[in-house]
Amino acid sequence: MFSNFGSSVFGGGMSGFGMAMNNKFEEYFRVYPISMMPDLIRKDDANYGGKIFLPPSSLNKLTMLHIRYPMLFEIKNEQKDLISHSGVLEFTSEEGRCYIPQWMMSTLKLQPGNLIKILNCDLNLGKFVKIEPQSVDFLDISDPKAVLENVLRKFSTLTVNDIIEINYNDSIYGIKILEVKPESNNHGICVVETDLETDFAPPVGYVEPEYKPKSITPSAGSSSSTPINPSSVNRGAGAATMAKSINYANLVNDANKENKFMGSGQKLSGKKIDTNNSTNNNPSIKIDDLDINAPAVPLNLPENQLFFGFPVILPTQEEINEENKENEKQKQQQSSFNGSGQSLRQSKKRKDKNLNHPPLKNHERSPEVIEID
Repeated sequence: MFSNFGSSVFGGGMSGFGMAMNNKFEEYFRVYPISMMPDLIRKDDANYGGKIFLPPSSLNKLTMLHIRYPMLFEIKNEQKDLISHSGVLEFTSEEGRCYIPQWMMSTLKLQPGNLIKILNCDLNLGKFVKIEPQSVDFLDISDPKAVLENVLRKFSTLTVNDIIEINYNDSIYGIKILEVKPESNNHGICVVETDLETDFAPPVGYVEPEYKPKSITPSAGSSSSTPINPSSVNRGAGAATMAKSINYANLVNDANKENKFMGSGQKLSGKKIDTNNSTNNNPSIKIDDLDINAPAVPLNLPENQLFFGFPVILPTQEEINEENKENEKQKQQQSSFNGSGQSLRQSKKRKDKNLNHPPLKNHERSPEVIEID
């Protein structure tokens, strides 16, 4: 009567205790890339992450073994003796099949339909990772730190010598994991809910540009330049000496000859301009005519030379008098209009202009009671 009870209870209890002690998930699957998944369950974005697809039976076994979150796995190609790590995205694959990203297929040197061994594992939380971009195109990314922070959300683990792939701005970039910390025998770390310090190695094919100092070659005109002695320069002689050294008078004559605008101006008053007194037609300008107090204007000079001053030609007294007459004439024309303005809205004026009316407050009040005989 009690024999069956004891065998069933204690037998089942011992078997359950044995499963609890040996909480190791270890299975073999046929591996395929995510691109070969059925259309109803395929997720192309998972190709640029670090998580795999397992069948529903694996979830039942993991639940019975009390595998804690996050569920991390060791993926091993026993034929090539290559190991990588990953997390799980969904338990939606067919029984006996496992779907992994394409970069993991390449890293483990797997072909569709090969057998892989998947075991659950525990990895330390990562503190540091050093990566190496596999192309110089990675340098075109304006903010690689922000891109990696967004991309690593799709990864649960990182393993040394893995070449992961990320998709950014319709471009695929390969990144190799060179070093991880803390170090361990399985050469992997967990990147779930941890602060990860990242270091970048130079991309593959990147060549550091050589530094070439800029050579300064003296110009042809520097050898013929006239040295300036500061002790001998004064307000008058310095400017005259500098003007002579650059042949300033000839430069002014050449500029007048090359003037392409040959038209004549016109005054606002309508009077003709007297071209006989024009100062622009002077046949020559001498050094003595230069004004040393004129403001400086940029000038194309040889190196190591400076020039201060341009000739200032003041207007003659006749031109000043004529200008004053024109100004007075314009003022007279403006003051000849002496009309008065008129408002569009006429104010209503009282017809009775008698201002001797007593104020209203001084009026006598009417009697409150009126008697009628």
